[in-house]
Amino acid sequence: MNSDNNLLGSPLKPRPGIAGISPYVGGQSAIDGNDAIIRLASNEGALGPSPKAVEAYRVAAENMYRYPDSGCRELRQALGQTFGLDPNLIVCGAGSDELLDLLTRAYAGPGDEVLYTEHGFLMYPIAAKCVGATPVPVPETDLRADVGRLLENVTQKTRIVFLANPNNPTGTYVTSAELERLRAGLPDNVLLVIDAAYAEYVDRDDYDAGAAMVETHDNVVMTRTFSKLFAMGGMRLGWAYCPAAVTDVLNRLRGPFNVNSAAQAAGVAALADTDFIEKVRRHTARWYDWTKQRLIDLGLDVPSQVGNFLLVRFPAQDDRDNGGRDSVAADEFLQGRGIVVRRMNGYGLPDCLRITIGTEDEMRAVVGALSEFME
Repeated sequence: MNSDNNLLGSPLKPRPGIAGISPYVGGQSAIDGNDAIIRLASNEGALGPSPKAVEAYRVAAENMYRYPDSGCRELRQALGQTFGLDPNLIVCGAGSDELLDLLTRAYAGPGDEVLYTEHGFLMYPIAAKCVGATPVPVPETDLRADVGRLLENVTQKTRIVFLANPNNPTGTYVTSAELERLRAGLPDNVLLVIDAAYAEYVDRDDYDAGAAMVETHDNVVMTRTFSKLFAMGGMRLGWAYCPAAVTDVLNRLRGPFNVNSAAQAAGVAALADTDFIEKVRRHTARWYDWTKQRLIDLGLDVPSQVGNFLLVRFPAQDDRDNGGRDSVAADEFLQGRGIVVRRMNGYGLPDCLRITIGTEDEMRAVVGALSEFME
């Protein structure tokens, strides 16, 4: 049933604009009739969560009748120690999605504009529409955020600029110099939100996640997540590093117990398990490079640079010479082999699939299937 019709047919009328929001749809997680699938659609951690985090979660179950620490004090201290940050400038949330939503609620509203890159995370325009603001997609150049174009699109109505760096789903990034150029070109009353969900996977000298900019500027926020490297997507745990004034605003807006006790305990344990963190990094880097090269050898375009996923471009669907090897056919072929990846139509990339880096066996299975598909 059409959700818009449900809204319009009800005597209870939501605020104007709500019916125009397309709900976010996560990556496919099942194939009808097949219980033994390879799930590579949601950029989940290849090796699962730290065993120490799992144990902390189990222990926390004994005290589930207690309310959680509303200030996430131990978790903020652990984050500060791990990343060399001021714990007083950290706000934790139920996933970084909640924090992105809170930032939008705090700094944008009807008549305002929220900028993001054309292939940026789908939650940015959703968050903007939820508060009555206008989302403004800005064209990218070669699937990379174009700082010049972003600055050209800033108007007196602009209140927030969302920049995923690295970007999902393209797997590209802007350099620290480009990031500073963007911030320097923004008016002081425009908030730059650097969504660094995949920062832990980046080992480039010219990359910076944004924490230093937060400490030196009043209009920069960096958001991070435990859903990717730490493989805790099911726990919904994220955090933001903010100037003091923004920290104060978020703490006024968020729910008093927005992060549950088990998530806090698991997060602290995950941060302490440095051996496991390095194991995940090494594994992901190895199979990222291996898979990317094998796909390029098959004649496929793989523009991704960093992250735990690869954007793979197939021959265009309307190309009569594509030999039936377009992205839709490739996705159907993979599903026939029990492999689930992510179609990119919603991101304006209909000729692409996004493939998460999984275990060695999973990556060999994907490459093997696509090798057969491309023959």
